[in-house]
Amino acid sequence: MFKYLLFPKLPSSNTVSLLTLWTRIIIGMLFLNHGIEKWMNFSSMVETFPDPLWLGSTISLILVIFAEVFCAFAFIFGIFFRIALIPIIISMSVAFFIVHNDLPLASKELALIYLIIFIICFISGPGRYSVDHIMVRRCHKENCYKEAEFE
Repeated sequence: MFKYLLFPKLPSSNTVSLLTLWTRIIIGMLFLNHGIEKWMNFSSMVETFPDPLWLGSTISLILVIFAEVFCAFAFIFGIFFRIALIPIIISMSVAFFIVHNDLPLASKELALIYLIIFIICFISGPGRYSVDHIMVRRCHKENCYKEAEFE
């Protein structure tokens, strides 16, 4: 009984994929909530939204909503997973390192936590239970990846 506490079994790929799925769903839904809130309050936020990249506050808010809503949906379902994570990682990096730079860590730790989780997810991939995995499996069955013939 105690040996599994000290020396747990290595996780199977199924266990890791289930863990990845639940991480995508839970973190994605929490992150999506921030984006929906910004989207619903767009007209009141647009005037005061930070413009750290000098694109204008309207464009900055639109880009953040894109990352927090549309890319969050792609993250949750595992559709173009790593491509969808790029705007999210950029958004959280800008929030942590530029927008909230002068604040104490306690005020900006949520952006850092999201940033770390999304970087880890970018590295680990979407897992077996994702649209990307289904598309790759189907492509392998249909032999989509044909080697170019060189003479």
